Amino acid sequence: MIALDVQHLSKRFYSGQTPAVFDVSFTVQQGEIIVLVGPSGCGKTTTLRLIAGLERPDAGEIYLGGQIAASQGTFLPPEQRGIGMVFQDHALFPHLNVYDNIAFGLRGKPSAEIRQTVRELLNMVGLEPLAKRFPHALSGGERQRVALARALAPHPVLVLMDEPFSSLDTDLRLEMREQVRSLLKAMNASVVFVTHDQEEALYMGDRLAVFQKGRLEQLGTPEQVFQNSATRFVAEFMGNSAFLSGEVIPGGIQTEVGLLSQPVNLPTGSQVELAVRVDDLDFYPDPAGNAVIVERIFRGVQNVYRLRLDSGLTLQAFKEHITMLPVGQRIQAKLNPGHPLNVFPASH
Repeated sequence: MIALDVQHLSKRFYSGQTPAVFDVSFTVQQGEIIVLVGPSGCGKTTTLRLIAGLERPDAGEIYLGGQIAASQGTFLPPEQRGIGMVFQDHALFPHLNVYDNIAFGLRGKPSAEIRQTVRELLNMVGLEPLAKRFPHALSGGERQRVALARALAPHPVLVLMDEPFSSLDTDLRLEMREQVRSLLKAMNASVVFVTHDQEEALYMGDRLAVFQKGRLEQLGTPEQVFQNSATRFVAEFMGNSAFLSGEVIPGGIQTEVGLLSQPVNLPTGSQVELAVRVDDLDFYPDPAGNAVIVERIFRGVQNVYRLRLDSGLTLQAFKEHITMLPVGQRIQAKLNPGHPLNVFPASH
């Protein structure tokens, strides 16, 4: 079953302005988590607001559970769409305790059904002992779980989550990712999740929708998006790639840091760019080498080195945390990815 079907969605806020969202199409299957990811201003939150009914599209259609929610002739308000929402700031009612916050969306249902639903959710999110507490007496992670339980209580056709972990500290953010994803999967919830954090997107999503300038650049599994980026932007944004110039030759692609023996469907002599990440290079001290270390960044389990090649290009590569090489050290850098690299025609 398809929980959400978005077709050719577009939205422009001001006449003459570049569209905030342009010709975006995707579906969400029942029980699937799709993450909308991209830099600030790319259109992901506007897309979420269009799905929620908080904005009216200029063009396109939105179907929820097979029923039309928005088109040129139809526009259901948010309260009629059967959607649950979890916001950045949790948006709990401060005058209601945990139990009543979760029960809020169940008004009008039989009291016995409300009690059973709330108790099940309290148990699922691990907050039964805190049912009578008010939001001000909860930690950030506890408030996050209350907000999720409240959104799930009415059994919505779709849950929308807008940067839900952005207000949490780093350790709690990582913990909540694990807990929330497990809860959503346990309830077979269909979810559209918005974030600008690439690592969070890769962890949370069954599929990722990568946005740039209002357009959907690529839709695929985390592995597809990371390993087989459809565009130069996706390769750069989703993996902090640097781009290494190369030339197609009969044996692969020749670069200033060695030959990449990888077939490419371009004529011999074509100029290309390789998306190179920190795990794609190897290097070792060599006074006659082709690069110099310009920075070492300690990341706990590894050291990340910025290497300036003789051409002036800067690439990054890592070594295990016990390998400490000084800034200014001359080194020999070479390609050693062990897997195919994303290759794009040269942009200049």
